Amino acid sequence: MLGWALTFFIVALIAGVLGFGGIAGAATGVAKLLFFVFLVLLVVSLVSNAIRGRSPTL
Repeated sequence: MLGWALTFFIVALIAGVLGFGGIAGAATGVAKLLFFVFLVLLVVSLVSNAIRGRSPTL
């Protein structure tokens, strides 16, 4: 999921440089959403592993 967020971020940067404001804004929004979903899932995974007594494997 983090890879998709980075992909949309790169698309947003390229679109912004080329002057496609609408596409850049949409890609930025998608990248932000995917990044925050990734962070939430990471925290949930770490907490659930901590509750089970396993050490996190990063």
